[in-house]
Amino acid sequence: MILLTDDHGYHDLGCQGAGDLKTPNLDALAASGARFVNWYSNAPMCAPARGALLTGRYPIRAGVPQNGLPLPPSELTIARLLKALGYITGLVGKWHLGSTPESLPNAHGFDFFFGFLSGCIDYYSHRFYWGEPRVVNYHDLWRNRTEVFEDGQYFTELVTREALAFIERNWRRPFFLYVAYNAPHYPMHAPARYVSRFPELEWERRMYAAMVAAVDDSVGAILSLIEKLGLRDNTLIFFSSDNGSTAEPRAGLNQKPARGGSNHPFRGWKFSLFDGGIHVPAILSWPGTVPSGQVVRELASHVDLLPTVLMAAGAPLPPDRTIDGRNILPVVTQGAPSPHEALFWSSGGQLAVRRGRWKLVKDGFEADGTPEGQRKLEGEDALFLADLEEDPGERRNLRRNRPDLVDELLTLAEKWLRDIKRS
Repeated sequence: MILLTDDHGYHDLGCQGAGDLKTPNLDALAASGARFVNWYSNAPMCAPARGALLTGRYPIRAGVPQNGLPLPPSELTIARLLKALGYITGLVGKWHLGSTPESLPNAHGFDFFFGFLSGCIDYYSHRFYWGEPRVVNYHDLWRNRTEVFEDGQYFTELVTREALAFIERNWRRPFFLYVAYNAPHYPMHAPARYVSRFPELEWERRMYAAMVAAVDDSVGAILSLIEKLGLRDNTLIFFSSDNGSTAEPRAGLNQKPARGGSNHPFRGWKFSLFDGGIHVPAILSWPGTVPSGQVVRELASHVDLLPTVLMAAGAPLPPDRTIDGRNILPVVTQGAPSPHEALFWSSGGQLAVRRGRWKLVKDGFEADGTPEGQRKLEGEDALFLADLEEDPGERRNLRRNRPDLVDELLTLAEKWLRDIKRS
C-alpha cells in the first residue's frame, strides 16, 4: 500500500520534529518500521514525481519530465505488474498523469479508481479552477471512467471512505492500494473541526496543520481496519510526499508567498532542486518483516518503490526496460548500505546530483514564491556544491574548496542526462 501526500514539507510530521502539528497515526506508522531521513522524490513537482514512483524510472525515462504530460501507455506501473500476478489494484485520490482514454488509471493497471485527474481540485466542489484563460474551470471527480458528483463533501474524507471500502471488498485476496491524498496542496481547505484543533497557530500554518490532521485521521482509520482484518503483519505500507512544500502565492494569503508548510532544515521549495523541493519524509512499515523503530540514513528515492514491492511480491523486474530504482528491503531488514552510488535530477533547466554526503546543483533556484526566487542563481553560485552532512541547508558553496569534486560530479550528471535522453 502506498500513502502519498501532496506538497507536504519534510519537517511537517511529529516524528520529523514539527511540534506544532499533530500526526499521531503517521508517527505510530514510523515507529512501527523504518523512517528514512535521506529519502528523495525524483522531481520537485507533482506529475514527474508520481510517474517515477509508479514506474521505478526517472521522470525523463518514464516520459513525464514535467507537469502536464500523460504517462505513456508503454510504461509499466506497479499496479499493472502486480495485477499480472493476481493482485486486485486500486487508486483513490489524485492521478495527474493523463486524462485521455489511454492514460487514465484504469488503462495503467488499476482495477478501481476514485478521484480526480488534474493537478488539484477544490476540496468541496471538486472543480479545477486554475486553468483560465487557457481552459475554463471544470468538474473533475470520477469513479473509474464515469464522472460522479459529491458536491459539498470534503475530499480527504471521500478518499478515506473509498479506501476503506476498497479494503473491505478485497481483503480476502492480495491487493495493492495507492492512496494519493491531495492535501496539503492548495486550495487551503479544511472543515472547522480540524481547524479548531490548532487555535494557537497563525492562520496559514493553522490551515495547513488542519489539512495534515485530516490526512492523519484517514491514515489512522485505514491502519485500524487493516489491523482489525488481521492483515497488519503481512501488509507493506509506504508513506511519503510527492515533493516539498510550496511557496506559491496561490497557496498563501493576500497574494504573498505561502508559508504554511515547512521544509526545514532545507533550502528551497517545490520546483527547486535544492533539497527543500525534493527531500521528503518517508516511512516503510511491514511489521512481519521490517524491524520497528529504525531511523535510516541511507540514500533512497521514489524509484526504489517498484523494485522493492516486486521483490516483496516474489516477482522479477520487467526485463524489457531500464529500471532506475533498486530494492531497498536489504537496507531495512539487514542494515545494508544504499544500493545507489548517486541520484540525479533534471527539472526546469536545473541539474543536480547527490553522491554520498555531497550534492551539486547547476543553475538552481529557490522557488520561494517571489519573482527573484524563480531566477537561476548566477556567478559563483550557478554551480553550488554542498556537504549535506555538515550543511543540510545548502548555504555554503564549496565549489572553490573542491574544484576537483565539482568537475567530477558535473561530468557525472551531464553524462547521466545525455544518456537518459537517448534511452
